[in-house]
Amino acid sequence: MILTINCGSSSLKYQLYTPDLGEVAAKGIISRIGEAGTSIDHRVGGRKIRQDLPGADHAGALEAVIANLLHPEWGAIGDIAEIEAIGHRAVHGGDTFVESVLVTDEVIAQLEECTPLAPLHNPVNLVGIREARRLLPDVPHVVVFDTSFHQGMPPHAHVFALPYHYYAEHKIRRYGFHGTSCRYVSARAAEILGRPIEDLRMVICHLGNGVTIDAVSGGRSVDTSIGFGTFSGVMMGTRSGDFDPGLIFYMHKKLNMSLSDIEAICYKESGLLGVSGVSNDMREVVEQAVAGNARCALAIDMFVYMVRKFVGSYAAAMDGIDALVFTAGIGENSAYIRSRISHGLEFLGVELDDVANDQVNGAAAIISPAHARAATMVVPTDEEKMIALDTLRLSGGLIGRDPAEVYLAAAVAE
Repeated sequence: MILTINCGSSSLKYQLYTPDLGEVAAKGIISRIGEAGTSIDHRVGGRKIRQDLPGADHAGALEAVIANLLHPEWGAIGDIAEIEAIGHRAVHGGDTFVESVLVTDEVIAQLEECTPLAPLHNPVNLVGIREARRLLPDVPHVVVFDTSFHQGMPPHAHVFALPYHYYAEHKIRRYGFHGTSCRYVSARAAEILGRPIEDLRMVICHLGNGVTIDAVSGGRSVDTSIGFGTFSGVMMGTRSGDFDPGLIFYMHKKLNMSLSDIEAICYKESGLLGVSGVSNDMREVVEQAVAGNARCALAIDMFVYMVRKFVGSYAAAMDGIDALVFTAGIGENSAYIRSRISHGLEFLGVELDDVANDQVNGAAAIISPAHARAATMVVPTDEEKMIALDTLRLSGGLIGRDPAEVYLAAAVAE
């Protein structure tokens, strides 16, 4: 069986997959790690168990995961040896990691070198990797990077127009994020359309509390909306999205704001929350907009406008599009936002079947009419499945199975 671990600053998500990746045997999340009220929500079968873990750090959280997986009443395995490989998510691999890799001491050292690029994320990702290796030292560990899918972007898309030595010497460039999601979704979209991914030009709209718009041509990321940090591109739940960087100098010099205060505003106080004044949750913002809240209506107008601008620019970058794909929390669940974005893009070949759009029920669906030049789709993301697939692919030979056969079996199960 394969265990996937997604270790965040104050949370840890996990899923345990059956050997063919056809089913999730158990999954859960540990919330508020290192804070008062730490707890674990563990699911197995149709059962949900919640436990308090007062004062647990990340090491204690991982120990709780293993204990619940082995629990005689609500566990999913009888022996820890049934876990044959572990897959880890890492946010930032810099320009060092262009694909997922087996974890070694050298890989950990290289990940540490990438920490300045993601100081909020990489340190806790490393904690999860180290603690998992301590608890299960004899199984292969694989790390999958959010940035790696975007490493193939051409230089004209990832180099900023700053003095070149900042790129050459300090690795300042466009990196992009949500790559694990975009890679999974683009592959699933091609499978659903029954067309080779090499022949498709897709715009992937990963719309959640974090937002990435990605141009995918021939299965490769050719441009992406988030740049060096994680607040650029489209406005998000609490993140600003693109704005004139001159504002940072103005806020610092004229408003006497510290850089730390400005950073907090860009990451935590902006986006839907900052404009609406109500919430970072699109559902609440839409509800208030319908009830007549003008600021909520403005927040939605801005969000939709920014997404549409990226879709249009990426269509230009790829000489057209064959599919517009919605995914993540908003993309999968808000027919209203999908409709607002799609209508008016007919000049790109995008057409929406409003009935099909309204009937999306959480499964993958084509929501455009058959005659549309570009398919419009909803494809639920599954980053954990992508991590598990890469873990199986890279560790298959180490756990006594042929990687190609196992990967094919997983694809068939999918």
